[in-house]
Amino acid sequence: MKPKNLKCPFTWRNRYVLIQDRVWYVPEYYDAFDQFTFPGWNSPDFFGNDRPVHIEYCSGNGDWIIQKAQQFPEFNWVAVEKQFQRVRKIWSKAQNHNISNLIIVSGEGYTVSHHYIPDQTVSEVYVNFPDPWPKERHKKHRIIQPRFTQEIGRILKDNGKFALATDDPNYSREMIEVLQQTPGFASCYPDPFYVSEEEGYGSSWFEELWRKKGFSIRYHQFQKRDSSS
Repeated sequence: MKPKNLKCPFTWRNRYVLIQDRVWYVPEYYDAFDQFTFPGWNSPDFFGNDRPVHIEYCSGNGDWIIQKAQQFPEFNWVAVEKQFQRVRKIWSKAQNHNISNLIIVSGEGYTVSHHYIPDQTVSEVYVNFPDPWPKERHKKHRIIQPRFTQEIGRILKDNGKFALATDDPNYSREMIEVLQQTPGFASCYPDPFYVSEEEGYGSSWFEELWRKKGFSIRYHQFQKRDSSS
């Protein structure tokens, strides 16, 4: 199966939310989100079981999450990617490897989380090598912002894990600052709140690229506190 075999099921003018062929389409710049009701992760349209759900935002070409879905079939995996050309690549890899425990979201992370993912239904969240949008005027495009991390705090189960990886030191510092200011999260690592090696974390196209260029990777991990304590 090739990426080009996945066709977008609607035109821009007639876009809507649907799940089809293991892809959940959640378009941006759309104002009728209430016309789709999320049926639950255990719905036959999604996973059809109650296994723990792990979400990766900014999935890129899907190398990392494809590896994880194969390595850990006892978990349900969700790849969130806003660029459709990358969605097609993830879908193609999943099809060719007969991966059944993966759903791909063709959409923006905050949008799908805010409108559809229920409270405390996700066990782990990952954000791997998000675009740092280094120019100050582009800062609003960064995914790691208070409104996004607050959504992650809402959808994560108590004691759930939120892991982030980046090669950009400035973005690393901003990630740490935002998470420290988000209620309910505590770093799993002591000051400086990241590590440069994370055994068993998995690899991706971006990680391999930045390492070849000599860049250091920063891995962060935060845990959602138990709300009952």
